Amino acid sequence: MSDGRSGMPPIVAFIVAVAENGAIGYRGALPWHQRSDLKRFRKLTFGKPVIMGRATFASIGKPLDGRDNIVISRSPGFAPEGVIVCAAPAAALAVANEAAIARGSDEIMVIGGAQIYAHLLPMARRIYLTRIHASPEGDTFFPEPDPVDWSISRTEPLDQGPGDDWPATLIVFEHKSCSGNESKP
Repeated sequence: MSDGRSGMPPIVAFIVAVAENGAIGYRGALPWHQRSDLKRFRKLTFGKPVIMGRATFASIGKPLDGRDNIVISRSPGFAPEGVIVCAAPAAALAVANEAAIARGSDEIMVIGGAQIYAHLLPMARRIYLTRIHASPEGDTFFPEPDPVDWSISRTEPLDQGPGDDWPATLIVFEHKSCSGNESKP
């Protein structure tokens, strides 16, 4: 998705589905199934570099097509086919930045998990947050964006479609350090 930033370096954007209790995972998997959100995830990330942790990659099971898959892992010998493995978040960002520029993408998408979000939060400038209207059991959580640093640029109620466990709302947050002259998604 272009946001009017032509010629600007790509920004770091998070994409995450979060339950009302903050849960984003349970026992290495999503604690829900939201088919419509998976379609939105594909649309928002396709053609862009995606950064994820090793556990998130394992939960997906394969590289995501149409995207540069960058996995952060310090595990020696971890080298799955079709991904670029980086030992540190800074290295992953450097690789993703080059990939985004090569693709003409305006965003680097961070797709999880919790530790990767925590490491990269200081660099994030946008969060695509799907609020799942339920509070399932969870063991992995995402913090609520702090209103001191983040403002809501868009809220969109999402219809509960076939294959969706619960209703949801898409909330797009913009970091307040971003210029007010940029177009919003």
